Amino acid sequence: MKNGLFAGSGNHRIIPAVRKAEDLQKACDSEWPMIFLLIGDLFTVKQYVRQGLEAGKKVFLHVDFIGGLGSDPLVVKYIAEKIGPTGIISTKNHMVKQAKKSGLLAIQRLFLIDTSALEHGINNVRQNESDALEVMPGLIPRVITELSSSTSRPIIAGGLIKDHQEIQTALQAGASAVSMGSPELWHSFAQA
Repeated sequence: MKNGLFAGSGNHRIIPAVRKAEDLQKACDSEWPMIFLLIGDLFTVKQYVRQGLEAGKKVFLHVDFIGGLGSDPLVVKYIAEKIGPTGIISTKNHMVKQAKKSGLLAIQRLFLIDTSALEHGINNVRQNESDALEVMPGLIPRVITELSSSTSRPIIAGGLIKDHQEIQTALQAGASAVSMGSPELWHSFAQA
C-alpha cells in the first residue's frame, strides 16, 4: 500500500460501501477495518458514524451524498468538529482541501469516463493533498495501472464490482483496495 491510510490493514483490501441503513450493521460486523458511508442526512449521520467507530472501523463519510449539508467548505469543518469521522470522500477538490485543513483524512473520488476526465482527475490530485483516490468505475484495470503509476496515493477501485474476479483484476492492476456495496460480496470474499 502506498501510504498510511491502510496501515495495519494487512490483506484487508475490501471496503464495505454502505448505501442502505440496514447494511450498516453488516459492515460493522464484517472483518474489514474500513467503511465508506454513502447514507445519512443532517439528523442521522452522526449516529451512523458513531456506530462504525464503536465497531472499531475507520469511517469515511461521503460528504456529497449526505442530505442537508451542501458543498460549502465550512460543512467539512462542521463534520470534523461535530460528527468526527476518520475522514471524508468527495468528488469536489475544495472539499478534499478543507478536509485536510480540518485534520481529516480525505479520499478524492474520480469518475473516469474518458481521457479528458482522467487528465482532469490527475490535475485535481496534483492540486490537493488527498490521502487516496477512489476510481469509478472500478472495472478499468488499464486506467488503474496508469493512475497508480502517476501518483503515490493509494488507488481504491469502486463501482460496478460484481464478483471475485473483478476484485482480483482491480487489485492486480494496482488498486490498494476495492470498495463495493454488496454485503454478500463483502462476506464471500472474506471467506475466499
